[in-house]
Formats: sequence, C-alpha cells, structure tokens
Amino acid sequence: MTAHLKVDEPDRRNRLDDMVQGVLGAGLDRPDGPAKVTGTATYAHEWQIDGMAHGVFVRATVAAGTLTGINEDTVKAMPGVLGVFSGERFLRNPAQGTANEAPVQGSINIAYFGQPVALVVAETFEQARHAAHATVLQIDGGEATVDPESADWETPDGKQSNMGDLDDAMSTAAHRIDVTYTTPSHNSAAMEPHASIASWEDSKLTLRGSYQMLKYNRNELADALGIDPSDVRILSPFVGGGFGSKLGIAPEAVGAALAAKELDRPVAVALTRPQVFEATMRRSETRQRVRIAADADGRLTGIGHEAWVSNLPDEEFSEPVTQATPFVYRGENREIGHHIARVNRTCAGSVRAPGEAVGITVMENAMDELAHEVGVDPVELRLRNIPDRDPSQDIPFSSHRLEEALKSGAEAFGWNKRDAKPGNRREGNWLIGMGMASAVRVNILSESKARVTLQPDGTALVETDMTDIGTGTYAILTQLAGEMLGLPVDRVRCVLGDTDLPPASGSGGSWGASSSGTSVFLACEELRREIAGKLGVDETDLTLKDGHAIAGNRKVPLSNLVDAPMTVEGHVEPGDTSDAVRQATWGAYFAEVAVDAATGEVRVRRMHGTFAAGRILNAKTARSQCLGGMTFGIGMALTEELIHDPRDGHVVNHDLAEYHLAVNADVPQIDVVLLEERDPWANPMQAKGIGELGICGVAAAITNAIFNATGVRVRDYPATLDKILGGLEG
Repeated sequence: MTAHLKVDEPDRRNRLDDMVQGVLGAGLDRPDGPAKVTGTATYAHEWQIDGMAHGVFVRATVAAGTLTGINEDTVKAMPGVLGVFSGERFLRNPAQGTANEAPVQGSINIAYFGQPVALVVAETFEQARHAAHATVLQIDGGEATVDPESADWETPDGKQSNMGDLDDAMSTAAHRIDVTYTTPSHNSAAMEPHASIASWEDSKLTLRGSYQMLKYNRNELADALGIDPSDVRILSPFVGGGFGSKLGIAPEAVGAALAAKELDRPVAVALTRPQVFEATMRRSETRQRVRIAADADGRLTGIGHEAWVSNLPDEEFSEPVTQATPFVYRGENREIGHHIARVNRTCAGSVRAPGEAVGITVMENAMDELAHEVGVDPVELRLRNIPDRDPSQDIPFSSHRLEEALKSGAEAFGWNKRDAKPGNRREGNWLIGMGMASAVRVNILSESKARVTLQPDGTALVETDMTDIGTGTYAILTQLAGEMLGLPVDRVRCVLGDTDLPPASGSGGSWGASSSGTSVFLACEELRREIAGKLGVDETDLTLKDGHAIAGNRKVPLSNLVDAPMTVEGHVEPGDTSDAVRQATWGAYFAEVAVDAATGEVRVRRMHGTFAAGRILNAKTARSQCLGGMTFGIGMALTEELIHDPRDGHVVNHDLAEYHLAVNADVPQIDVVLLEERDPWANPMQAKGIGELGICGVAAAITNAIFNATGVRVRDYPATLDKILGGLEG
C-alpha cells in the first residue's frame, strides 16, 4: 500500500500536535550513538570482506595535458601488484550529486593538478601505495588557466536579474554602499575520508561507500560504468560527515568498481587526506560586489549583488552566491549578477551551505557598513528593511521570523551594552567589540519515499535509503514513527543507507529531515487509518500511546489488532507550495570578540544564535546542527582558506595540519535558541531544514565585531591577524 502526497496546499491540521507519545521534538539521544562510540558502526572502509584487494590512485602532476603512457610493466612486476587501471570510464572529478548531467569521465585528458588518472591495485594497501609511488606518468603538457582573474568570464542568462533602476537609486540615495569582498576556496574537511569497497556477483555490483544521496549516486555510478541502475546496490549505513563533498559519486567508487570487475574480487579504495583535498570538491572562491542605496533613515531603495566564481569546464554547478539576496531585504531597485570563470583547479561544488554561506555573509557585512554610515544600530537597520512579501516575485512568505530572531537574540545576548563607537572598549591590551548578522537559508522539499511496517509484536520498522551523515536521521525518523504510532522509541527500528530500500531525498540542501520525515509521516498516517478502521473510528479520533490503541472507552494493545505485518510506503513530492510562497529559514547571530591591540590576534569570546526552522523534530540534534554551523563560521571568518599555487593550481595546504579549521581552543561557549514555529506550507509536519542555516552569515557577525572592536574593516576573508594589524598600525 502506498500513501502519496504532492504538496500543493498548506497543511494547517497540526496533526503532530495531536499526538501523545511525547517523543517527537524532545532531545532524544541518537539510537546509533552507542554503535559509533564503541566502534561497532561499520563505515565504508571498515567492511571485512574475504579476498579484498586494495587500490591507490596515481594522480596528475600538471594542471592540463594529455596522458600518453604509464610504466605499467614495471609496476605490475612489483610485489603484490594485481593490476594498473585507467581509461575513459574513470571519473575526471566527482559528480555534483543532484545535477541532471552525467559525471565527466576520462583519465586521458587532464583538467587539474591531482586528477586521478590511474589506479594501482595490490594484495595489501602498503604494496599498492608503494607501487603507486613508483608509477611514472608520461604526459604531454597543455595550456592551463589556474587563476580565475585571468580567465574568460561566462555570464549565464538564467542567473541574472534586474528590477527597476539601481544606478539611478544609487545616484539619488541619501546613503550608499559600494564595496567588494572576497572569500577563498574552502574544503568540506569531513572526518571520514572518501572510501569505497566494490564487489561483483555476476553482473550485480555492490558498493560500500561513503555517500549522501544514494538514489542519485546509484544512477551516477551505473552511468559511469555503462550498466543498468538495477544492477547497482550501494550501502552507506554510516557516513562520517559529508558537508556536500559526498553528494555525488567520486573517482574512488568508479575506480574500485572497474578494478573489482576486472580482477573478479573485491577492491577497496580509500583516499588519503591530501587526495580528499585535491580530488573531491572545493567551494569556489568568490569576488562579490555589493551596492546598497538607502534613504536618510536607512530604508533600502536598491540592492545590487554581483558575484564572480569559478569551476572546471563542462560543470553545470556554480556557487549560487546570490541565492537569498533577492528576498532578504526590501528595495525596489535590484540587480543580481553571476559570472563563472573556467579554470584548471579542483572541481568546485557544494560545500557547507552553498550560496548563502558566502553570499549572505558578504551582504551582512555590507549592511553593517551601511548601519555605520547611517548612524543607526545594526539590528534596527535590519528591522526597518524586512519586506512584507518576497520583493523579487511579489509572493508571500510561508513564514517569517527574522524580526523575532533579531529582537529576542539581541535581548538574550545583551546587545544593548554594545558601544557603537569602534575601538572605544578596551580591557588591558584587548580591544573588545560586538557584531551581529542575520541568518537566512532557502527551504526546499525533495521527493522522498519510506516504508513503515507495523509488526504483530507491536514494534515498527522504518526502511529507506536515506542517509545519516551525522545529522541525526536515525533519531528523527525513529521519533517520528514512535510519535505517530504511539510506540516508545525502543520499539522502533530504523534501517537506512541501502539502495534496495525505498529511495529517499538524500542528505543535502537541508531538505533531508523534512522530506524523508514527511514520507515516514505519510506512511504512519495511513497505518493509523488502518488501525482506526479496525476499531470502527475515524483516524482523528484514534489515540495511540505506549503500544495501545485508544478510542472512545476502549484501550486495546496494538498486538491484538495486528495479526500480520502491516506495511505502507509513504511518498512525498514537492508541489505548488514550492512556488506559491517564498519558503526560508531565519535566524540572527551575535558575537563578541577580543582583538590584541599589539598583534591583531582575534579571539571569539562568546556567541549567540537564535533560529526559526519550523517544527523542531529533535531539540538536541537541531541544536547540534546550529552549533556546528556556527563553529564552521568561526573557521570561515578567521582561519579557513585553501591556497592554490599560482603556477599550476595545486592545493598547497592539502591536509588538516595546514588547512586551519576551528578547534576547541578557538570556540567559545555558544548559546543556541530555537524559536517555536510551524510552517504549514513546508509539509504536513510543518518542519523545515536547519542543517545549513547555522553557517549562513555567522562569519559576518564575527568580522563586524572586529570592526566594532578596532575600526578595521576586513573585506578579504579570512580575517587573519596580518590584515587586521595593518589597520591597527594606521
């Protein structure tokens, strides 16, 4: 039986408010937590399979060229070596995950330094690594463009928009801001490196891999191998972080599958940390020009946001920098521009909230500059410019909690104690400042399916190929089924990460919980109807609690009503509500920093975030997502930066020693407040995505605080001490 819903209308029934089990929304511990902390959760490279061989990539040492030869005979003669593999089915770079086009293939034509061009497979990892190091590539060098600023720029028609006359608004404005900011490339830096184990049984491939979007990954892998998707099974029950880098199938999956087929035995390929940095995904660097026109009171009359980004040739994806700019603030004159440079660098893709993470950050910096120019409090400036409707489309918002987030966040943080004059507060050698920024992230519903089975023993089984990349999917879907079916969570089992199960939305775009959760909701709602029918009542008159069905004066154990497994597949599709209203999640950040007046060193002393993301399904996992996003924001503001060698474009700092993530000593106590909200336009659960919201703008709160502390405006991220020190000396 299938319960299908295309979300064409808002659902204002508040059905989840009527449930009484009391597990949904609570801060439930992760059911998968004990397995992870005891080491019994099996990640991609940890499967022990008889006869498994090991592969190590050989990668290009130039940014462009043609592979003309490999010393295969020498390598194959080395101890333990089973084969050297390359060819046109190898992936040039990872697939983008949800993109429509097939992944770009071929190891002959080299497009960037570090591109995997051959795979050496041996009996042991050590033998494979040794042989890979001994592999010599013969390459005819080609002409490379590694600097985006020296490349030709593409300006795709569909990524530009104009309203009114921004130039006129700027020329007649009482106050105007025209600034350019730059942000560097970033790496996802997930804890678990990319890894795959491929094994074949006749024509059927099983891949144990670390991936986020299995229904897409299955098709991508099948396409790369030239086989039918029905012959591919991917297993990803546990993923050690992805942050966008594992949205699409990557070179190690295809290499392992090709080698395993040829050798007729399982092959494992795990990327080293430098290979992860150089051969998976980076966030594009950006150059952003922001223009803001405002009247004497700081009310916006115009906004311009133009972005320059880069990617490899033939890639449809480009960093959607201006994704939220059209609807965040008022202003009748608007100009959005987007330009792409084609360069010979590691592929650019989705990294930790693509678009708003860098775009809203720069917009919030520009708003802070405007507030200083006008002489108005930064919170008040934003409050004056919240639009009633989406200005770019003249459609209503599904819900809008930015005003409440700004006001309640400011009160909780103690914003009224901020000294508006930069450099006016000092504690010894430390200059103290406060900064803030708005948070916003688009909200998306994605097609998703899940199967829920109610067993005769009064337990439930939830099955879907949805992944848990550390975000809490196991917990949320367990809670949802428990709440809807009136079962304690220890009587619900959730099975994820297997393409043999119904295809879910996948983990990406902050749509995972709301989309996969809605499919579980629909399946459970139909099961409730079946149970209600057995009792002769309407579903809305049925109460399920602690394994019992209650209706009227009757209380019956579920096991008495279920004499055979009852199975329903829930299926949700986005519908008219995706276009009829503007759906987004909202929040506000507040930060206090201390800047050493002698060295320019910055320490974030405290941070606060207030967020609204519809119904909160698990208070603990939601808070953790926001904490993680704000921690990312500290790194983005102060330390994170991929450095590309200007000669050949290779990543210089390709490990966790030199790519400086925020660590414990960098992160202060962070306060997170989740606002009560329901959004009936989003889905029947009235829940929205929260995973990426926590990073969208937080870096601006920190750099705005640096300005308040010092009077130094850093427009080139990250705000390293050398950039601050020059201003202090001035």
